[in-house]
Amino acid sequence: MRVRAGRRRAAVVASVAAALLIGAIGAAPTPTRAADPPGLERFMGAVARVESGGNHKAVNKTSGAYGRYQIMPDNWRAWARRYLGNANAKPTLANQEKVARAKMISLYKWLGSWRRVSYWWLTGSSRTSVWSRAATSYVARVMAYFGGPDRGEIARSSSHRYSEGSATIEYSGTWRPARHSGYAGGAVRYATGDGATATITFTGSRIAWYGPVGPTRGKARIRIDGRAVKVVNLNRTSFEPRTVLYSASWKTAGPHTLEIEVVATPGHGPVALDEIVVTE
Repeated sequence: MRVRAGRRRAAVVASVAAALLIGAIGAAPTPTRAADPPGLERFMGAVARVESGGNHKAVNKTSGAYGRYQIMPDNWRAWARRYLGNANAKPTLANQEKVARAKMISLYKWLGSWRRVSYWWLTGSSRTSVWSRAATSYVARVMAYFGGPDRGEIARSSSHRYSEGSATIEYSGTWRPARHSGYAGGAVRYATGDGATATITFTGSRIAWYGPVGPTRGKARIRIDGRAVKVVNLNRTSFEPRTVLYSASWKTAGPHTLEIEVVATPGHGPVALDEIVVTE
């Protein structure tokens, strides 16, 4: 049963908003804060996918819940007052990200696991057992998108995050900057030309490429250590600014190279790089 203290989701009735790339150079990406819980970005993306399919304009006509994270109107005012300093702040995409991020950090510190945070997000309850079938299903879906163990995919102390502007990433071809509040640090680099590449050489046991998907996006060929392993299709019916586009792992840490190559796709060109995360 839905409760207003939580932020409940039923069938979402919304229009799908296509997102356009904006070729403006942004400020330097904001580094991940030490206080952020492990896996925060992935958890936010997982909740957004389950709640609204990543649509920041999604509206639930039954409950009034709005946006990527389907926040109830009363909750929005209270949370906007607390985290934005203005109860009347508009639920723009940027404000939705700020409010949801701050609230999820607070919940994680209180509840101690993303599984319990996802249950609270649905029900507004902190109970640890005897969950309903619907709640259990919801949590399972969120955690499936989240991926990895509940404590988070990576420990901050053993991971390295490389933004699109990192000198460690080598680009060939034309890669342009684009900005969006949903990107890590607010910016990505994207290319449309066939054969354009982004390459990183690293030492680790896992690597993950983060970036956007959507109706305008194209395809990329992935090479690991010089060998083509997969062609990733980034085309989706709705825009999602940040998701795991490709990941690979090994039993032990070692030296590797990841290459992302743009594959020309008529009518669906852009391939963007938001961030690469390497686990030692």
